[in-house]
Amino acid sequence: MQCFSEGEGGSGPDPEAEEKTCAVCGDQASGYHFHVMTCEGCKGFFRRTVLKGIQFTCPFTQSCLITKAKRRQCQACRYQKCLSVGMRKDMIMSEEALYVRRALRKQKRPKTPILLAELPEDHGLSLDQEKLIEILTEAHRKNFDSSFSQFIHYQPPVRLCLHSPQTQGPQEAPFSSLYLLHSEHMENSSNEVLPDVFSLLPLFADLSTFMIQQVIQFAKAIPAFRNLPIDDQISLLKGATLDICQIQFNTVFNEETNAWKCGQHCYTIQDGALAGFQQIYLEPLLKFHISLRKLGLHEAEYVLLQALVLFYPDHMDVTQRDEIDRTQEKIALTLKNYIDQRHPLPEGRFLYAKLLLLLTELRTLKVENTRQILHIQDSQDLSSMTPLLSEIIS
Repeated sequence: MQCFSEGEGGSGPDPEAEEKTCAVCGDQASGYHFHVMTCEGCKGFFRRTVLKGIQFTCPFTQSCLITKAKRRQCQACRYQKCLSVGMRKDMIMSEEALYVRRALRKQKRPKTPILLAELPEDHGLSLDQEKLIEILTEAHRKNFDSSFSQFIHYQPPVRLCLHSPQTQGPQEAPFSSLYLLHSEHMENSSNEVLPDVFSLLPLFADLSTFMIQQVIQFAKAIPAFRNLPIDDQISLLKGATLDICQIQFNTVFNEETNAWKCGQHCYTIQDGALAGFQQIYLEPLLKFHISLRKLGLHEAEYVLLQALVLFYPDHMDVTQRDEIDRTQEKIALTLKNYIDQRHPLPEGRFLYAKLLLLLTELRTLKVENTRQILHIQDSQDLSSMTPLLSEIIS
């Protein structure tokens, strides 16, 4: 995505760029990128391929002609052409390093007096950006049931009774409380029932299906998504749904209790452990939600973040990559402008960069989450119970 990338290691725009051609495809070059004169398209393609570790295979004879018109027909030969003309992988900077460099550049800018007539124009939200926020917010409000009033979930048939010294008689508590009890407390009570470790799986299966359905309806309410080919829609949903679910869950996360309030019920990391998820996933998950919640995002920022995750152009099997990239860039710029307008310094300092770092963490979490879901499904034969979740992670 252009707004997330830079020509690291280059010398900036070449004053004679209009007379230069891309060494990879022959298109008009914009300058030196990764040690070679290239166009913006080949610069972005090379950077994405290296950072994502994508492995391409040529369906022909590994000698495809790479031109401006044919450069998208064989990604394998295009990548090999990048390497053969001298583009260097070691000159590519991570997104995190790019934002640190940009921040340092801003801090080093000389503070010279500016005449009133020389003040820059107000870079507030454009009409198109305001319209985008309106569309996304409406899609979110119509399809995300924050009260969870429509969630008809599995109710565990066994309840736990605890004797409380402050009250007369037993006190009822949900299963998750059992996870926190001390062993000696269990030995002294005859009313407590130890649940099966997977007793909460049906609940999590229902909750996952409920959230996935909402994400699908949210995406279908966005015109830019509906205009994509159906195969691209499916690819984007498979890649983004679990991440969007976590962003939506963060809106109901209570950082004081470390619990997710889903209507009348609250769920904790301990409930996830009872459902069979491991600490290698649960601990980073809790850290992610605490970090995101502390940023104090507005509703508009949450919905823009969801859309930013949805329109991710680097999935290998999407066909309208350029269109998806342009949409994501538009969303990213809108999010950046909104933050600049609504979060004055020092509150807004590096807020945009922090969000992008959290998105990187979220993608890592999704990999581990998917691995554990597949393991739980295999061990408990839950694929028939969660067909929609199985389709998303397939």
